[in-house]
Amino acid sequence: MGNTGPVSGIISAREAGLVACQRCGQVHRQETAFCKRCGAALRSRDELSLQKVWAWLIAGMIAYIPANIYPMLLTSTLIERSESTIIGGVVELIEYGSYGVAFIVFVASVMIPIGKFLVIMYLAISVQRHSLDNQHERHRAYEVVEFIGRWSMIDVFVVAILSALVQLDTIATVNPGIAAVSFALSVIFTMLAAQAFDSRLIWDKGQDTA
Repeated sequence: MGNTGPVSGIISAREAGLVACQRCGQVHRQETAFCKRCGAALRSRDELSLQKVWAWLIAGMIAYIPANIYPMLLTSTLIERSESTIIGGVVELIEYGSYGVAFIVFVASVMIPIGKFLVIMYLAISVQRHSLDNQHERHRAYEVVEFIGRWSMIDVFVVAILSALVQLDTIATVNPGIAAVSFALSVIFTMLAAQAFDSRLIWDKGQDTA
């Protein structure tokens, strides 16, 4: 049975006066400044978490715009020179009958980045509004965003591999476009936004307003 609020009879470590080291997991009294095991600074919550989340997220969204406008791949042969954007590459793959590859590229380069933007925005806004709804679901959504972040570089990997393999001097060359750099930056900024989000705030806000 789902539970959208704090579980009755269960208190958090913060309410019990405890804090866990984010590096090694050692639990200390809340007034302890540094971890006795690894020496890392202890803090119950990152009070600047949301500010960092919004800063990195906005930077990622800005970088994602040129990643879709400018060419991702520059191909030169003896007779022609072509440029391919992300969406243009998906369309070309469909025209060549590579539906599976086109689907993978579309999901990894369009659906996942946009989905990550929306989920991180939803998490940040729900914490700012002290929302009591769907705390378990929101925490799971955060874990999904963190997990899929490492798989968001598929376009950049493909471009890098092609650029390394297809260098036949004057016959044919493949080079990365400015969109490859923009897309890589967008992915990195979004990953930093997810890492900056202190997921414990999801529970604290509900408990603080209960």
